[in-house]
Amino acid sequence: MSTAHVPQDLVAGAIAALTGERWAITDAAQHVPAFPGLYAIYGDEQAWRDLQLEPAPYAPLYVGKAEKSLVSRDLNGHFATNPKSAPRTGGSTVRRSFAALLREALDLRAVPRNLAKPERFDKYSLAEGGDARLNEWMHSRLTLAVWPAPAAMPVPLGDVETAVIVHFTPPINLDKNPGKLPRLSAARAAMAAEAAGWRPES
Repeated sequence: MSTAHVPQDLVAGAIAALTGERWAITDAAQHVPAFPGLYAIYGDEQAWRDLQLEPAPYAPLYVGKAEKSLVSRDLNGHFATNPKSAPRTGGSTVRRSFAALLREALDLRAVPRNLAKPERFDKYSLAEGGDARLNEWMHSRLTLAVWPAPAAMPVPLGDVETAVIVHFTPPINLDKNPGKLPRLSAARAAMAAEAAGWRPES
């Protein structure tokens, strides 16, 4: 995954922003702009321990991109901070990864994303109460930093994201990550298998 064509000043600016100011999830709505950009999710020491990782609270757990809006992608999609929208783990790879690693700690069970039409089990959701427990953990343990993309981007946002992921090797990233966590793939596969075995209660 060559990122040699990505301007280094652009990557450096993104890294500086993503290692700069960060906000608690519950306060982030006052700071995060509704623009495209990159975001970095950080955890406190207890978060790293809960995920069974060696604590490194000054390193991001995950880096991602929002092609349209950091608000709709992060705050509403991953963190469900909008009380008018229910959390949707089935629509968020970040939530599915955290859920897979916190399965035992938070007593989470995987179910199909659409119970009326069970399919695509790798896009699993959580059984009743699971999303609320995951939300509570995320809101209390995680913080967020963002880099709004400049208006005139010389390269696709995804290319900058790749360069930043290669720089940080965040453990929760599976794609583009040379230092990805092998047990995360296994944990997600186990959740997908559990969702595939779901049957409606008679």
